[in-house]
Amino acid sequence: MPENNSPADNKIKNKNMKQVKEGDVVKVHYTGKLVNGEQFDSSTGREPLEFTVGAGQMIKGFDDAMPGMSLGEKKTINIAAENAYGERSEEAIIEFPKENVPADMVLEPGMPLTLSNQAGQPVPVIVVEVKEEVIILDANHFLAGQELIFDIELVEIL
Repeated sequence: MPENNSPADNKIKNKNMKQVKEGDVVKVHYTGKLVNGEQFDSSTGREPLEFTVGAGQMIKGFDDAMPGMSLGEKKTINIAAENAYGERSEEAIIEFPKENVPADMVLEPGMPLTLSNQAGQPVPVIVVEVKEEVIILDANHFLAGQELIFDIELVEIL
């Protein structure tokens, strides 16, 4: 007996379309903007971003937006600072001994540098001030304290 494919049946089938769940590996295209509209990152012109949902590879607000999305779906999300790169921390403003800087290196406020933490991982910092004995560095993420807006398009569920 042939199947009856009424429009109601099609709606049911669409609802059963695969949706993202925690643990899925997904590929997305995205554009990240600040509240003032300034774009800070985008996958446009690049391969889509691949990550495992819920594995802590992405900022919390981005990760939290993925479950329930269907293939081809687009959405815009606003992520508060605490679910993005956190609030700015005064503890991330550090004094670095000038004697640990190569003598031929000219440092200026606003200059980006990379330090290494105890585990040898790179830590990007910005020179805030150059004093006689120390350099004041800001190790806050450049997006710390910012509400972020992302346009996301789910392009693949692996």
